[in-house]
Amino acid sequence: MVEKSDSDQQSVRVRFAPSPTGYLHIGGARTALYNWLWARKSGGVFILRIEDTDMERSTQDSVEEILEGLRWLGLDWDEGPYFQTQNLEKHKEAADKLLREGHAYRCFCSKEDLDNQRKEAESKKIAFMYDGRCRNLTPEQVQANIEKGMTSVVRFGVPRDAHSVVAFDDAVYGRIEKRARDIEDFVILRSDKSPLYILSNAVDDALDKITHVIRGADGLANTPKQILIYNALGIEPPIFAHMPLTLDNKKAKLSKRVHGEVVTISYYRRRGFLPWALCNFLALLGWSSPDGREFFSRDELIDIFDLSRINRHNSIFNYVSGDPKNWTDPKAIHFNATYVRSMSLNDLTPYVKNELKNNDLWSDCYESTEKEWFLNTIDLIRTRYHVITDFSTKGRFCFSDDFEFDPKAVIKNLYQDANLAKYLPELARGLNTLPVFDPEKIEGIFRDLAEKKQVKAGLIINASRTAVSGSSVGPGLFELLAILGKERVVKRLNQSVRLIENA
Repeated sequence: MVEKSDSDQQSVRVRFAPSPTGYLHIGGARTALYNWLWARKSGGVFILRIEDTDMERSTQDSVEEILEGLRWLGLDWDEGPYFQTQNLEKHKEAADKLLREGHAYRCFCSKEDLDNQRKEAESKKIAFMYDGRCRNLTPEQVQANIEKGMTSVVRFGVPRDAHSVVAFDDAVYGRIEKRARDIEDFVILRSDKSPLYILSNAVDDALDKITHVIRGADGLANTPKQILIYNALGIEPPIFAHMPLTLDNKKAKLSKRVHGEVVTISYYRRRGFLPWALCNFLALLGWSSPDGREFFSRDELIDIFDLSRINRHNSIFNYVSGDPKNWTDPKAIHFNATYVRSMSLNDLTPYVKNELKNNDLWSDCYESTEKEWFLNTIDLIRTRYHVITDFSTKGRFCFSDDFEFDPKAVIKNLYQDANLAKYLPELARGLNTLPVFDPEKIEGIFRDLAEKKQVKAGLIINASRTAVSGSSVGPGLFELLAILGKERVVKRLNQSVRLIENA
């Protein structure tokens, strides 16, 4: 484990602290992104802390998925990963300190006692709050209960004077105040002496010298309690910045149980997303730039990012289950497609190479004798693609003669006219005579044949596209044929006759 820094408390230090009980959620990734951006913007430190105190649900597989997801997104951390369980003794020491100094007390109430209190509150139609009956036990009574073998938890004793208020300035929501009398005496140590999250989190943030806690708005309710803990321990609280939640289009929280794999970062990696395209999309789920711009390079987003631009309203992840075209938020697909089509070939090529390798479509000649052809091919076909996996599926016909035909395209374009069984071989013969196989000369052969047969050029153009690519859509046909090369085009046009004759 990386040694903890002794850097100045005043320098910006932020953390991403996921629980390793499952996958890396897109909401968690957005939290990590905002913390990473603020650290990079401020010249500060981004810490990764794994909050693994839930022993029953925490797994090493989840830890690895979180680490791999952050690496893939490019969110590199400066310290860590630290593990919360390594600080358990310090959490207990903090609880003991609070007990000794009178900020906490032992509560011997049983589950039955608490249930009765809860039922009484329900009968009065008021919100249940622990009534603090153990708060005034004398030291002698506490010791007697311990000697009797009675189990106890440790509760924090919230100040009870009539005018006491817990207040803090949130970097997003502004000034927030909560009356202390509306906060119950909350448990910080269970009966088995294991600390609760609310204590562990505050102690760990102090140990890691965290200056800014940037997290989801669902943590807002716990903040006054954590500030009480900070104050009681004599620690300066960090600056809090609570991000709005990301909900689905029915205003429900995103979860794998309800929405499936679409809420996991690993899903986007498998489906061919570019890491920064996903980061750019996630950044706008709750944040906006001063000039309304949406597309940013890594350095541009770091430069423009500011906590004051985080929105107060929940953002919407516009996903509808069962839509094969929009298999995630359409805006996310649009962002990725824009990057695929506009990023430099030098940046795009490694992703395409990896995709082709994973599907046995890669040839080393694409980096030597056929490098120019490969780059020109990628540059042409990417204009219609949305994700990197498109290069091995929709673009398979460029790298292999073993590709699938879209049945709808075959019916629409090859079965439209039985005479195509004659036209396409004749077209192939004409193309084969070309000494220079360039788009202009290729188009001339098409136009001449259409005029000779007295048919619309579109009939032959659309049939040829399907014959050579298996599809009805793609980049300009004549440019595509020039890229594929004369030998391959002539061969596929002749072979397509079997498809037409089998109709």
